[in-house]
Amino acid sequence: MAGTHNLTKSIVSRDDLRSQNPGDITLYGISEEYPIRMAHLKRHNNWIIVLLGALCVVTPFAVDMYLPAFSTIAAEYKTTTSEISLSLSTYFIGFALGQMIYGPLLDRFGRKRPLYIGLAVYILCSLGCASAHSLHAFVALRFMEALGGCVAQVGAIAMVRDFFPVKESAKIFSLLFLMIGVSPLLAPTIGSLLIVALGWRWIFAVLAAIASAILTVTFLFLPEGHQPDHSISLRPGPLVSGFWAIFKEPQFLTYTLAGAFSFAGLFAFVAGSPILFMDGFHMGTKAFGIVFAVLVMGFIGGNQLNVFLLRRFTSQQIFLVALTVQVITGIVFFVGMHSHLVGLKATMVLFFVFLSCIGLTYPNSAALALAPYSRHAGRASALLGCLQTGTGALISMGIGMLGASSVVSLLSSSALVALGVLLVGRSFIQQVVETEDQDMVVLH
Repeated sequence: MAGTHNLTKSIVSRDDLRSQNPGDITLYGISEEYPIRMAHLKRHNNWIIVLLGALCVVTPFAVDMYLPAFSTIAAEYKTTTSEISLSLSTYFIGFALGQMIYGPLLDRFGRKRPLYIGLAVYILCSLGCASAHSLHAFVALRFMEALGGCVAQVGAIAMVRDFFPVKESAKIFSLLFLMIGVSPLLAPTIGSLLIVALGWRWIFAVLAAIASAILTVTFLFLPEGHQPDHSISLRPGPLVSGFWAIFKEPQFLTYTLAGAFSFAGLFAFVAGSPILFMDGFHMGTKAFGIVFAVLVMGFIGGNQLNVFLLRRFTSQQIFLVALTVQVITGIVFFVGMHSHLVGLKATMVLFFVFLSCIGLTYPNSAALALAPYSRHAGRASALLGCLQTGTGALISMGIGMLGASSVVSLLSSSALVALGVLLVGRSFIQQVVETEDQDMVVLH
């Protein structure tokens, strides 16, 4: 197989791969020992899901745990909470960029070695945040913390493709997103307790301790899902060509962008709900915390409902129906809000339904986007995460710039764009890869 410096795309079937020599087949994760390997993995599925879920919560905890400390940090640095929010923006930027770095590394060196390096950087930078004596140092360290920590989530997503059949990917993603969805319920509470008992700097010491525990468990118990592939070049030219070849694959592009705009509604909710409920409906801090937790349960519930729906329906069917309901909910929300027909209770119901739809669309879009890739799952998952994080960050920035009046508008418009992307993109997909028996994309 040629290196990626001479990169082209072809479609091969499982039978075609089996006709090659076993060494080449192993690189694609389809060895002659495949049935034995999968039978062995099935006995450890629950444990692997827990380990991957632990990796997925590194970034949510890094974001959510220190949110209650904004005013305290601002007071210590003698600045405003708006200035402290820069540390959140820079974290998202580092998170998006870092995934593009780790994607090729995860494919070339295997999954675990890049995980060790990234988590080590995250731990050191978290300890640095705990001792930072200036706002500029704090913001810079948050950026570096994100560059290190992002490997956990992109690695976990890639390993779903390594360890589980394509037809089970959406179910596994739903279980992982359950753990991600629980973090907004736990992390702010833990952060608040630490602020009261020990001070805000201990939040980052605890983040470092959590990551150290995850790193240790990963080292000891998580199997290597992808053997190093030294034919993958790390030179800039081949890297760009490799990402471009993945990006222009119709199935990847369609479900990544449609999923990104659908998922952007969650970013809009997180960024806009304090404005809408606390300023618009004059809700107190404690009441808002309860309402926020209840509404997040809609996202979690959608994830878990997806597990049951996948027993009877395909990811394509669930994604289309859930996205359609999300669009209808967004339009009703938009019309009702601008007609002054939607009060507090109706707003909560519409948010809950909207977030439940995202809980259904996100795991299915991720599974469908990554389905054509096995050998290049690291880069594909990195590009997937970067595009989805970047889209969500732009939506949340739009709320910050446009104010409270833009929250519902951005919610409804992002869902509408997602449906448009899906309907147009599907016409360019010759055959959707959704099972292991179908053709897959191989870059060489």
